[in-house]
Amino acid sequence: MRLCLLPLLLVLSADALAEACIVHSQSDKLDVKVCQQNRSIPAQLFRDGFCKPEMPGQKVEVSYADQCPSGAFGVCSNAQVSNIAYRQDIHYYGVATDARYLKPFCEGPSKGTWEGPSSSAGNSQGVQ
Repeated sequence: MRLCLLPLLLVLSADALAEACIVHSQSDKLDVKVCQQNRSIPAQLFRDGFCKPEMPGQKVEVSYADQCPSGAFGVCSNAQVSNIAYRQDIHYYGVATDARYLKPFCEGPSKGTWEGPSSSAGNSQGVQ
């Protein structure tokens, strides 16, 4: 009986991590939208740390969703967080030409995999 419950517990624990935060920051010359999809960051740390950026001089709005919305021009999949074992997917919205800077950072220091817009089309919601 206990062995039958193990797969169910694994599925439920994976769903518990299925959380994303959409961060929209604005200033006079900047308008950036990203969505961070949690893969392995403890839920409380994700909400209280990763989803609360401190950006002096910018207006920052954060909202939460079960998953990142569609419409990203690129996704850094399985990105490593600052040399810690935690992983997340980072979805980028806005200026697609920023990919020329974001892709090398994704594949280098973040040790992630860059995915273009067609890879992130599986989600049904859009970012406004």
